[in-house]
Amino acid sequence: KIAVHCTVRGAKAEEILERGLKVLEYELPRSCFSKEGNFGFGINEHIDLGLKYDPSVGIYGADFFVVLGRPGNRVAYRRRAKSRVGAPHRLGKDDAIKFFQQKYDGIITNK
Repeated sequence: KIAVHCTVRGAKAEEILERGLKVLEYELPRSCFSKEGNFGFGINEHIDLGLKYDPSVGIYGADFFVVLGRPGNRVAYRRRAKSRVGAPHRLGKDDAIKFFQQKYDGIITNK
C-alpha cells in the first residue's frame, strides 16, 4: 500500500475540494468539523473524482482536510517575535460550518 500526503493551495485546491464535495453531494455530518475551525471528509473510490482507473493500481480512497484561518495566524508560527492568536481572532466549529454552508451551499447532517 502507498500513502501520500500533499498540501494544495489556491485555485487548484478549491477545484479538488469541489470535486470531492460533489461526490458526497455537498452533505457533511456535524462530526466532520473540529472545534478549531477545520473540517475533513473521505471518499472510498478515487474514480469518483474523475480520475482514470488503472488495473495495476486498483481502487483507492482519498481523504480531504481543510484548514481554515484568518490573516494574521502567522504570528503563532513565525520564528521571531512569536505571539498568541487572540480568542476573538481564532476560528471555531460554528465559523467552519458557516463557511461551508455559504461557500458551497452545503448541508449539515446530525449523524
